[in-house]
Amino acid sequence: MDFAHLLEKTLNGLGYELVDCQFAARGLLRVLIDKLDKEGGVDVEDCAAASRHLSRFLEVERVDYERLEVSSPGLDRPLKKAADFERFTGEEARISLRTPVAGRQRNYRGRILGLIDNQVRLLTEAGEVSVDLENIEKARLEPDFRQKEEN
Repeated sequence: MDFAHLLEKTLNGLGYELVDCQFAARGLLRVLIDKLDKEGGVDVEDCAAASRHLSRFLEVERVDYERLEVSSPGLDRPLKKAADFERFTGEEARISLRTPVAGRQRNYRGRILGLIDNQVRLLTEAGEVSVDLENIEKARLEPDFRQKEEN
């Protein structure tokens, strides 16, 4: 079982979703979490609770790290899994591909239309584009602050 899967299982037990984890320079382990219930965002208390639990968990699992940083994924949350593209259907996103679609373009910005047969559908200014989930190098939500101001 890989490390990310172990983290995901322990965080799910606390009511959190593992968004991303990475080992950074000088022994820093960075963990991004979100709430499983989708109600509200992650707050400081959530990060503190997850950090306390993960500190004990990492000690038991004998994971070599010096510092642990647990935080919210933020408004420009990374999209990593198929479930992320389903959950955030209707939201704006920026997507970078490993190889261009039809030899043309590697970077897209548009509204996520959904996920069908491992293809992420995206509505861009130029029209609808489908990209293979495995071809996505990096994807993030693109917050629309104008919409929030109008309400």
